[in-house]
Amino acid sequence: MAGSLQYWHRRRAQRRLPRVRNVPNPEKDPVSLSNIVAFKAGMTSLSYIDDSESPSKGMEVLRGCTILEVPKTEAYGIRLYSVDPTTKYLKCTAEIYNKAIANKIGIKEIKTDESKISKFKERLSDFKRIGVLLVAHADTISAEQNHPTKYESTVTGGNAEQRFDFAAQLVGKEVKPADVFKGGEFIDVVSVTKGKGWAGVIKRHGVRRLDHKATQKIRHIGALGAFTPGKIMYTVPRPGQLGFNYRTEHNKRILVLGAASDTEKVNIKSGIKNYGLVKSDYILIEGSVPGPAKRIVRLKKSVNNRNAAGIKEPKVNYIKAV
Repeated sequence: MAGSLQYWHRRRAQRRLPRVRNVPNPEKDPVSLSNIVAFKAGMTSLSYIDDSESPSKGMEVLRGCTILEVPKTEAYGIRLYSVDPTTKYLKCTAEIYNKAIANKIGIKEIKTDESKISKFKERLSDFKRIGVLLVAHADTISAEQNHPTKYESTVTGGNAEQRFDFAAQLVGKEVKPADVFKGGEFIDVVSVTKGKGWAGVIKRHGVRRLDHKATQKIRHIGALGAFTPGKIMYTVPRPGQLGFNYRTEHNKRILVLGAASDTEKVNIKSGIKNYGLVKSDYILIEGSVPGPAKRIVRLKKSVNNRNAAGIKEPKVNYIKAV
């Protein structure tokens, strides 16, 4: 959004894996993981029966959608948080690992393994948050990333005992997209946008070119501000980094949850442009997703209340292979 102060300041993202700051935790909802990681493959289009309240309700509509491939994902541990009595902030109290997967991804010093899970269940009242440690094996897809991506997914829904039991039975197992999301569900997408490097004020902020009689420069701004205060305000357009920023898009609808056995629906022989062939489970999300092909994307439960009225899986008639 050129020139907007809605996004400020426009710094480069520190890492490609964005972090999840806000996670809904309604106790009435079933227990589930809050987020998983996928990789952007490209865009295509599909047709489905419109089930919204728009004038095209009941008609077949064509929509653009983004293909996100989910690599093989395993749960290798549990992370437990409690409240620090001094700072009153949450801090990590314990980590429980699955030895086989942890050793495979390079974690050598394991103090607590699965055999001691029962001891922590006795102290369940001490823990305020439970997270499942996941690892995405990107070498199983066409993202050209050889190192595994380790991240944490907070357990949401239910009471404390239900969340702990859910996390305990998940350790050492593979996590599928269908275990976290449903077809037709509205989710939030967190990603890093395309990086465009250093840019001037015209491209970065949408500033108008100066008159051809302007002194010295044309593609600059006319003034940096008033004489007083004697400083440059943050609202003044300046050249700098354009793109490669963290962005969150809310309420993106899942149109298709595809399995690895159904990849022929989105693949052609030559593969998707700038990506390759989809080999694993995939998700089709309505609309666009920030970032280029092969960019890591984090899919998380929606913080808004769009799913409160119920989740309706769309009836998809046709998917265009790309």
